[in-house]
Amino acid sequence: MIDNKILLIGLIVGAANFLFRYLPLRLGVNRSPTEKKGKMGVILDSIGIASICSLLIVSSIPDVMKEHSKLFPTLIGCLTICLFFYKTRSIIISTLSGAIAFGVIFKLFMN
Repeated sequence: MIDNKILLIGLIVGAANFLFRYLPLRLGVNRSPTEKKGKMGVILDSIGIASICSLLIVSSIPDVMKEHSKLFPTLIGCLTICLFFYKTRSIIISTLSGAIAFGVIFKLFMN
């Protein structure tokens, strides 16, 4: 049987996550593209790339600790994500580019 506390925490976190992603999109609809974003806009724009990089690092730490040869491809992947996000401001392009860079470097160095 599921503990009620775990279910309640899951619902609260899920609702907060949904609102955190939905409200900035909903509230920012009427803004013109040339309007300055301000501090909150910069923070909201940075959340996506920060979460991608932190997930990459956290998920790769156990692999890198076991096999030190994976450190270089992981660093290249993370740097590629940051570089492509800086140039394009697209999380999708950044994530795909980082994954491709990681895969290519991993294939080259692991053979």
